[in-house]
Amino acid sequence: METPSDLQTKLWSLALNLWWTWHPEVTSLFRDLDPELWEVTHHNPVAFLKAVDSQNLEERARAHNLSSRILAAARRLESYLRSDNTWCARRAGMLKARPIAYFSAEFGLHEALPLYSGGLGVLAGDHLKSASDLDLPIVGVGLLYARGYFTQRIDEDGWQSEEFGRTDITSLPLERVSDTDGRPVLVEIRSGSDIIRAGIWKARVGRCQLVLLDTDVEGNSPDQRQITQRLYWGDQSTRILQEIVLGVGGLQALRHLGIRPGVYHLNEGHSAFALLEATRMEMEENGCSFGEASHRIGTRSVFTTHTPVPAGHDRFPVAMVTEHLGWMRDALGIDEATFLALGREDATDTERFCMTALALRLAHRANGVAAVHGDVSRRMWAKLWPEREVSAIPIGHVTNGVHTRSWMAPQLERALERHLGADWTRRTSHRDLWQHMDKVSAAEIWDNHRLLKADLINFVRGRFTRQEERRGTASDEAASRASDLLDPEALTLGFARRFATYKRAALIFRDHERLSRLFSDTDRPLQIVFAGKAHPRDDGGKALIQEIFRITKSDPFRGRIVFIEDYDINVARHLVQGVDVWVNNPVRPEEACGTSGMKAALNGVLNLSVLDGWWAEAYDGKNGFVIDSPGPHGDPEIQDARDHDALLSALENEVIPLFFDRDESGMPAAWIERVRWAFMTLAWRYSADRMVMDYARTRYLPAAMGNSCE
Repeated sequence: METPSDLQTKLWSLALNLWWTWHPEVTSLFRDLDPELWEVTHHNPVAFLKAVDSQNLEERARAHNLSSRILAAARRLESYLRSDNTWCARRAGMLKARPIAYFSAEFGLHEALPLYSGGLGVLAGDHLKSASDLDLPIVGVGLLYARGYFTQRIDEDGWQSEEFGRTDITSLPLERVSDTDGRPVLVEIRSGSDIIRAGIWKARVGRCQLVLLDTDVEGNSPDQRQITQRLYWGDQSTRILQEIVLGVGGLQALRHLGIRPGVYHLNEGHSAFALLEATRMEMEENGCSFGEASHRIGTRSVFTTHTPVPAGHDRFPVAMVTEHLGWMRDALGIDEATFLALGREDATDTERFCMTALALRLAHRANGVAAVHGDVSRRMWAKLWPEREVSAIPIGHVTNGVHTRSWMAPQLERALERHLGADWTRRTSHRDLWQHMDKVSAAEIWDNHRLLKADLINFVRGRFTRQEERRGTASDEAASRASDLLDPEALTLGFARRFATYKRAALIFRDHERLSRLFSDTDRPLQIVFAGKAHPRDDGGKALIQEIFRITKSDPFRGRIVFIEDYDINVARHLVQGVDVWVNNPVRPEEACGTSGMKAALNGVLNLSVLDGWWAEAYDGKNGFVIDSPGPHGDPEIQDARDHDALLSALENEVIPLFFDRDESGMPAAWIERVRWAFMTLAWRYSADRMVMDYARTRYLPAAMGNSCE
């Protein structure tokens, strides 16, 4: 028999490794111990264990026969961490000698850890999780945002406002790095004539680790303490300081921890200063010139760009860069013109220093995140290589993927286990695995989907009730309004993402009369669930939210179009698991990838998208639907009209008829076959395991061997 203290020790060992974020059988343990407290603590097992009464925990564990499940979960984690029968050991063992340092401004691992704003961060989180499953030695490097990204509030008129809370860092699954006397370790980062101090925190992500820097420490000025408080907040002065802390401070933190990276991977340009610091360290350690050191570091560096929209790339005034990094220029032994040229997009731009240009010049391997995006990136950054044809620009692509166990509904995962085998989640990137989907009956596919859809509707109604109560609606009236929301039998569309204007969230509403006819059809009902945040300074994105919010209050859309506040990983999880169709209609070719559609596909949800990002290479005519229109046209208004017509035509002529065409048993047989084919053609190809293996084979291994691709 385990003693009570042993049981609690096992729970703490599970809570302090973010392995639990992709193992629902572990999170269910905490939920079953105290369902109400689990909700109150925002699904965070560390906060849960700090809040729970230890005696009550022991009693509930015994009463609900949870002790054996807790011990079994702890054994699985221990076995996972110790196993050497891994993909990396078999295929990329040389990477074990020196890890990959993976720099990112955000990491989206779970809703309880507010270190992300959207797709970039969630991609970084999935990258670490799959690296852990593959046993690839990656160390994530980021910033600890005590106030996170904002909580979204929508007022009675539909306008977004932002609220910043404060996270109790001591209740997160993090460990502060301290010296032998128990004092927090601080790294010192130069910025002009100032010194910025940063504490170091670590998180365990399965077999990998995440290192986070925090400037809210003693010895810093009040302004310096605010640098890492909030994600993507403040003016350019704050942003450049964040990026100096991330890149320069991140490398110094790794050095303090005794981590000497064999490969540097920059996830977007925010961390490009890391390569300057790595070059400086190389010069200092080996007495070489800037040219030699930058070449050595460049051959070991990988840069992933995610943004096909010019406005999405950080550009700082030259004077600001000189002010904060003049010391770095001196340390590198180069003159001002040479230093500034590293961040110059072309010879004529003498006013701005571009972080993406810096990363592209220093890293010898660069890639976009889908085939189309690779081509767009080559064209966008062609000025950096004026002597080359666009096709010869050294920017390739590695198409993104998503972490299967993090995004697939647990009940669907369990159902597939019966047909794909008990170990199927370790083979998600194997094409042949998914061919066994033909063993899953149509009835089982449909029944599982209907259950997930019911879960989504219950979730939406609960969120709507709380939103209405916050706005002052009486509880009984709010609950009454919520009960009228959404029809389990209706075709349910999902649209959830960052509300940037180019993503065109309101495209479907261009012709209200035509759309009203679809929503008024009682025999073939249609409904849409929206969610997403606009950047606090993006009034255009906020106006789109307001437009949609106002439409939700008008007939015939009332109760059939819902906007869910405060989009986060938890909301995303429910939506991609429970809608029938995932809609994506950005301006082409401005969608870098669109990983939310991959998450939907993992749950038997069909995509309806323009041929951009991942869908341009994924769609085969049978695994979803396409918004097919000519273009792109030089006049955005004409293109919007074309795409709107194509969207509604696809709904009217393909999506709706196929969904409501039922056989004698009441199931949409042709629809289910399309879902089955989507699993077979998409699930393996767009898994994060495949993505990380692609990086290992085509980027990390050549970089670790010091092979230049120039």
